[in-house]
Amino acid sequence: MKSKLSIILVALITSLSLTSCEVVEGIFKAGMGVGAFAVIIVIVLIIYLIIKMFGKK
Repeated sequence: MKSKLSIILVALITSLSLTSCEVVEGIFKAGMGVGAFAVIIVIVLIIYLIIKMFGKK
């Protein structure tokens, strides 16, 4: 019985210390950083291809 109480207590403390809004905020911050990096890479690649196509004439 004591181990069930300790498990419930740990679960309660964990759920109160880390709310779902904080979890979602962390996911979106990471997603936004990765998305911004991907957009920058695509833009640089497009500029590189345009320079390669029109630069050697």
